[in-house]
Amino acid sequence: MITKELLKRLFDSAYMQRWNDQIRPVELTELDKQAHKMIVAYVLGKYEEQNAEFDWEAVIEGGLFEYLQRLVLTDLKPQVFYKIKEDPGRYRELNDWVFSELADVLAPLGDEFCSRFRQYFQQAEEPLHRRVLNGAHLFATKWEFEIIRRANPDGYEMERINQRLEAQLQHYYGLQGLRELGLYPRLRSFVDLCGLLRFQIRWSHVHRIPRTSVLGHMLIVAMLSYLFSLEMGACPQRCVNNYFTGLFHDLPEALTRDIISPVKHSVKGLSALIKTYEKEQMEEKVYPLVPPAWHANLRLFTEDEFMSVVSVNGSIVRVPSNEISEHYNEDRFNPRDGEMTKAVDELAAYMEAYLALGNGMSAPELQRACDSIKTNYSHRTIAGIDFSTVYASL
Repeated sequence: MITKELLKRLFDSAYMQRWNDQIRPVELTELDKQAHKMIVAYVLGKYEEQNAEFDWEAVIEGGLFEYLQRLVLTDLKPQVFYKIKEDPGRYRELNDWVFSELADVLAPLGDEFCSRFRQYFQQAEEPLHRRVLNGAHLFATKWEFEIIRRANPDGYEMERINQRLEAQLQHYYGLQGLRELGLYPRLRSFVDLCGLLRFQIRWSHVHRIPRTSVLGHMLIVAMLSYLFSLEMGACPQRCVNNYFTGLFHDLPEALTRDIISPVKHSVKGLSALIKTYEKEQMEEKVYPLVPPAWHANLRLFTEDEFMSVVSVNGSIVRVPSNEISEHYNEDRFNPRDGEMTKAVDELAAYMEAYLALGNGMSAPELQRACDSIKTNYSHRTIAGIDFSTVYASL
């Protein structure tokens, strides 16, 4: 069950500043870094998914576990963290402490989830899904570092940091995706385009603390979509589709900017017009950046993303999420809960307003958003998930 404590904890990374010991031309937060990392993990994973050893759910859960670990270890500089990892005994003690700090927050998710979380950091080996995550982490870190270095090319430690990151990245050049990113500007442009969403601030017309970007919002929606999928007993492919729909659902906003709901619905037909324009822009500017084999997946994640669908005899069929649970909850139907993604998207928006109000922001838009969203879900159950209970806890 998703609780108030977990929801608030997931947003903690929006307060966490990265590279705060360096000159930064822009704000860089941990939430945005983790979101960009999972975008890169998707790119790297697409080149590995035919490998029998590869598991998308393992990538998703590994990313979530590492995110949770980072929430607790916010004050450790990378050099210190890597030094501790070299000592298995101390690293185990560190992770035992991490789990103790999160135990009460994670307990409602169930014993199996908590057990997988603990076991993840006890593994000494580096299976393929972990190599994908490690490669994605380093690539996203290097992406940020290049921004820092341009602002202060001759700064203290710049060259040493660059050499360390390059050496660490080279360790993962066995991943085809990393090599492709280095060789092909178009693929790199896709990752760059996604990264730009960290500079688009949500609710930009309202002063909020914490400020959240479109990219960070996408990761919050992805993580919650996955956790709700586990709660509803979704099959593996359904969990994966729900996660990546959350992670990519606002990708078109890299081309159109974040248009708030009141503007979209202020003029009859404007929302549909914006959606049509987004599809045209995706066809023209995004899909050409990635291999054609990926287009179907990206369309699933970004077009009609709030519709629940299954695949029957090769055709996409719209069905309610409750019906998916009853009749199509199998990998062979490639199910996706768009209704649930919509509910989670609005839950994330509610939390953004709720946290801002709790931090002393008094903009009436925030209170109206909270009241409207909470009222809308006061009696809503989607695929067995009672969203009124979630809001009641808030």
